[in-house]
Amino acid sequence: MILVHLRKYPLSILIILTIIYLSFFRPPSIGLGRIPHMDKIVHILMYFGLSGMLWLEFLRGHQKGKIPFHHAWLGAFVCPIVFSGIIEILQEQITTYRGGDWFDLLANTVGVVLASLIAFFLLRPFFNKNINK
Repeated sequence: MILVHLRKYPLSILIILTIIYLSFFRPPSIGLGRIPHMDKIVHILMYFGLSGMLWLEFLRGHQKGKIPFHHAWLGAFVCPIVFSGIIEILQEQITTYRGGDWFDLLANTVGVVLASLIAFFLLRPFFNKNINK
């Protein structure tokens, strides 16, 4: 079962592992504090990339036959939001140098919503067009 997901979603799994790493390592101080809300922009981009890649790999993997969109909404929309909430709670509970920030969760959710809207309204019609050929 795990091998099937590794083959179907290799880039998504790589992004998940990268997010886990970035969420728990101690970052060096590089002076990006001068850019307002830079951390929130990074959160939006990380989860936009995760959700977008999940959508892309899902649609690519289901080009033959009927696409079960309830699976896509669960896997590419709900799961990244839940995952980001768990990451925020774990940052608060198990690290001394990171705090769980609910505005980070909000930024993560914004990234997932943006990616899902783009995937559903722009990518889905493209893949549906290829299915109907």
